[in-house]
Amino acid sequence: MRQPKLDWALLRSFLAVAEYGSLSAAARALELTQPTIGRHLDALERALRVRLFARSARGLSPTEAALDLVPHAKAMAATAAALERTASGEAADERGTVRLTASEVIGAEVLPAMIARFRRAHPAIAIELVLSNLNDDLLRREADIAVRMVRPAQQQLVARKIGDVPVQLYAHRNYAKRCGVPKTLDELGAHDVIGYDAQTAVLNTLNALGLSATREAFSVRTDSDLAQLALLRAGAGIGGMQKQLAARERHLVPVLHGAIRLPLEMWLVMHEDLRTSRRVRLLFDFLARALTEHVKGRPRSVRARYSASAGAFR
Repeated sequence: MRQPKLDWALLRSFLAVAEYGSLSAAARALELTQPTIGRHLDALERALRVRLFARSARGLSPTEAALDLVPHAKAMAATAAALERTASGEAADERGTVRLTASEVIGAEVLPAMIARFRRAHPAIAIELVLSNLNDDLLRREADIAVRMVRPAQQQLVARKIGDVPVQLYAHRNYAKRCGVPKTLDELGAHDVIGYDAQTAVLNTLNALGLSATREAFSVRTDSDLAQLALLRAGAGIGGMQKQLAARERHLVPVLHGAIRLPLEMWLVMHEDLRTSRRVRLLFDFLARALTEHVKGRPRSVRARYSASAGAFR
């Protein structure tokens, strides 16, 4: 049987409905009308000869066929976004858009000041910042540049190790004054400890280091790294923080330093096909310098030492 030719506009509307759960929300997100979104879904269902959504009290619920289609539609969306970014500026120009992804902590706590400095030097280059603890696949062009806290295993990537970023335990001075701080690992169990609700990669790493790390060991649980930092700063208990970030916090005191140390590596990564894109290379080289200063504990401005034409891929 002849396969149907699918219009990207139909799939784009389908993906928005799957994400937002209603025609009206999808229409607002795509800046289209609700009837247009409805027509797109009807046309897609006719082309595929399957039902994609069922109405429920909470809106539109995707069918099993729709759930199977979502990852493929997301891959198409990532490709379309990459095409738009490529078309937004010629390879040799200092203009256009660069999509940058990083973990929640790096994206919210470290990169904003760096992006501000870069934008002052290159106002014609727009930055799309995506915060996610998932390692987006650069091979599918979900992002142009990634700051990752693990060594990338994929081929066809330009990867530069920035340095080591240890995570250690800290407590707010108010908590330490109120509850004291543990002197040994055994005493830690008697304290309020901030940690994860789900079995995360961090807990798996701690267990691999010989520590018994389960959700029950934490008095305050959240799977958001940013929420954990906020709780730590609020004096809710003892929690982990990247050593370089903790150095900025005058109200935090170290806890059991040397006893618990979660090793992380920081890597700056891009697809090798983007080597010739000037705007991407400018941001890559700038971040390589700025992040290196951050990891070394010297987060001073690199603007005075930064040249728009400087920087080679090593």
